[in-house]
Amino acid sequence: MQKKACVHYVVSGKVQGVWFRLGTQDKAKELGVTGWVRNLPKGGVELIACGDETQLASLYEWLKKGPELANVTNVTQEQVPWQEHTRFAIK
Repeated sequence: MQKKACVHYVVSGKVQGVWFRLGTQDKAKELGVTGWVRNLPKGGVELIACGDETQLASLYEWLKKGPELANVTNVTQEQVPWQEHTRFAIK
């Protein structure tokens, strides 16, 4: 059984106004990841994603590209304590 984890990501670049949050929610649902995503005031996108290591690795690979209209320049990730979420929400 894989270890469960939660990761805090911050995505930089052209990631607002390009369906990034909705795309992230769709990918998270497809992978079975729970958590949330929201826009940041200075133009980035922040999310908490919880799942197993394989699910989170797949999400990270998607975040580095994002949806078609996005131009991702950087993705930071930091493991955070486990959080229980029932779904993946857009805040």
